[in-house]
Amino acid sequence: MLPSSIQISGEPLSGAEVRDICRGLRDNAVRLLSLRGCRLCDRDFGRICRALAGATSLAQLNLNLGVVSSPSRIKQLAEALRTNRSIQSLFLHGSPLTDAGLALLNPALALHPALVALDLGDCMLGDEAINLICGLLPPDGAKSGLKELTLSANPGITPKGWSRLAIAVAHSSQVRVLNLDYNPLGDHVAGMLAVAVASSRTLEVLDLEGTGLTNQSAQTLLDMVENYPTALRSLVLAENSISPELQQQICDLLSEGEEEEEVIGGAGDTQEWERGREPAAHQRSSTSWMCSSDPSSHMVLMTSGLGDSLLAETEM
Repeated sequence: MLPSSIQISGEPLSGAEVRDICRGLRDNAVRLLSLRGCRLCDRDFGRICRALAGATSLAQLNLNLGVVSSPSRIKQLAEALRTNRSIQSLFLHGSPLTDAGLALLNPALALHPALVALDLGDCMLGDEAINLICGLLPPDGAKSGLKELTLSANPGITPKGWSRLAIAVAHSSQVRVLNLDYNPLGDHVAGMLAVAVASSRTLEVLDLEGTGLTNQSAQTLLDMVENYPTALRSLVLAENSISPELQQQICDLLSEGEEEEEVIGGAGDTQEWERGREPAAHQRSSTSWMCSSDPSSHMVLMTSGLGDSLLAETEM
């Protein structure tokens, strides 16, 4: 039997459901576990953590929206991650981690051999957390690190923290997706990020929605896209004080670059991943310079085979 996907959203978990989840993890019958916004007691949370510690089929774990709600739960999750070797994507969006909580998690995250995607959006993080996160983005030629990082809605991070992240991204050989939406970045930080994008050989997606940017930032980003070859394919600038004309110019240049790459190299194979990131606070329009927001949907148990890729989330 191929691994299945267990997805439950915003529901209280009964003891029987927790037993079923633990059994599936122990039997290596679960590839994706999403308990987004679910309510369960500390004892049951600990049972799930102990089960996922030894799971070898689990590739994605979604505990968004407050499931990891206390220091004791952070410690239990850290213990599980120290033993687990299979999780590739971890989503903790909306968890009150704070810098202290991330410090508890960080040793397990840094040593995990498979982790490539991490969502720490709206986790009440500050500059100390950024120092730890930069350690998950090793310099070019060093050990493996994150390919997708979400730090949305963490207003406690200062320009000093963002500057350190920009340096880490510029020297990272692997980051492909960076989501910084709904942080008060401003034009100064955007300028540093433009330098990081120009330096990175891998960054393909940068989300700066609702980050307090103006036409000054847009002009800098336009000059960067126009004059320097980058891997960037998507730049989200919605909900900023930027003229539609500048946004369209940037979009057109990125589209031209992508078309040229397809002509030269052909369309490569891409792996389909279950989207665990939380949707943006506002509905995005369908204009080409904006990434479409992920639909918020009810999670259900799915038992069809996943093969080498994860199932897409089912809309209800």
